Amino acid sequence: MTPVAVVTGGAGAIGGAIAAALAATDQTVAILDRAGDVPVDLSRHDDVKAAAARVLETHGRCDVLVHAAATFDRAPLADLGLDSWRHVQAVNVESALWLAQAFAPGMAERGFGRIVIVVSDTVWDPPAPDLLAYVASKAALIGVARTLARGLGRDGITVNCVAPGLTPTPAAVADTPPQAFAQVQARQAIDRPLSPHDVAATVAFLATDAAGAITGQTLCVDGGLVLR
Repeated sequence: MTPVAVVTGGAGAIGGAIAAALAATDQTVAILDRAGDVPVDLSRHDDVKAAAARVLETHGRCDVLVHAAATFDRAPLADLGLDSWRHVQAVNVESALWLAQAFAPGMAERGFGRIVIVVSDTVWDPPAPDLLAYVASKAALIGVARTLARGLGRDGITVNCVAPGLTPTPAAVADTPPQAFAQVQARQAIDRPLSPHDVAATVAFLATDAAGAITGQTLCVDGGLVLR
């Protein structure tokens, strides 16, 4: 039976590259996004649960779950509001939990599952104080992945994170001063711009049998900016 991969944020540059990379390995890919195959508002718990149910109704299974969606509401500590904070955590962190909760039982029954969460190297190198909610959400996801890795490993499910660096996607270019890309690249060990395909290739690898002994890890795909 053809494996099924679910990708959140698949309408974006990095999520779209991930979806394409997984489709190239002969997986059926369902995109969960506002403009995806399965339209969903990831900030709403009931909407996320309903989207997961639609995937299972349509495809009967989920073998690979990739959480690439993220929101970037920006505010420094003094200006951070409760609604903005909660919105970032709901989209970036909580939706990943509800989707894992919905799909992990089926993975466990089949003895195989891959959960990959896209985080950020800003967890180790925060670039600006107004990214407080975003960086906190990505750090929380690393904790979620490590805990799920321990809890789901004996069912044949691996859980890992991929942490991109500053990648010139349309969204990043619109929200980042042009000189920032050159400054970040100058700090990388590998002196070239990053690409969504760099992240997609890493995610696709983690979804394979070849990565079956890797779990609870975070792989930085940032040209060697962060060395851990």
